[in-house]
Amino acid sequence: MEKQVEQLTKWLQSKVKEAGADGALVGVSGGIDSAVVSFLIKRAFPEQSLGVLMPINKKVEDQSDALAVVEKAGLDYIGIELTKPYKETFSAVKDSLVEKGDWNDSKSQLGGANLQARLRMSTLYTVANNYNYLVIGTDNAAEDYTGYFTKYGDGGVDLVPLIHMRKEQVRQMGEALGIPDSVLHKQPSAELWEGQSDEEELGLSYDTIDAFLKGEQVDTEDEKKLKELHSKTEHKRQVPAGPDL
Repeated sequence: MEKQVEQLTKWLQSKVKEAGADGALVGVSGGIDSAVVSFLIKRAFPEQSLGVLMPINKKVEDQSDALAVVEKAGLDYIGIELTKPYKETFSAVKDSLVEKGDWNDSKSQLGGANLQARLRMSTLYTVANNYNYLVIGTDNAAEDYTGYFTKYGDGGVDLVPLIHMRKEQVRQMGEALGIPDSVLHKQPSAELWEGQSDEEELGLSYDTIDAFLKGEQVDTEDEKKLKELHSKTEHKRQVPAGPDL
């Protein structure tokens, strides 16, 4: 595992240099994926790396797991509370659609969650521009295959070092790096809304997805669902399509 950490560290250094950037930053949520990336960018750029905490509907000081990660990694960080800009933007959209008579309340929870992810993406790039840093993503192989990320939200990044790693491999790397136990063993959640769970929303466990990605036999219905998710979310993994000439 130490060899893999070293390979990813050198890869990050190489890609940042190629881009003419000065360092790297990551949005730190308090989950295991962003924790691992936090440790990696600190190794790659000891003096030119940054963690960005972007809570919505809570305070920076309430982000106990995220704060534990940056402290343990020794990673410089900034906290930017996005509750006000999120609420103002969402309300402006809702009010206009209500006035038009087209507001769809059944779509509002997911729409709001995706807006949060895209607001965080815009915030990360604004901060990155200030430092001439690249934005490092946290998606792993399971999320990439199933399309479990917001297009132009958490999927809007410059580099994705964990993209070929299954969730179990990310946990193993987290153990090797020494990330806090509270993060290592917590239930995976994108924190899209109160009580939200990744596995509950996907309808599949990460263990099942990992087994499928390893080529192991899984339940027939689970395999069908995974392939359907992969097909339906193909557009997320591609540049915007244009017509053939």
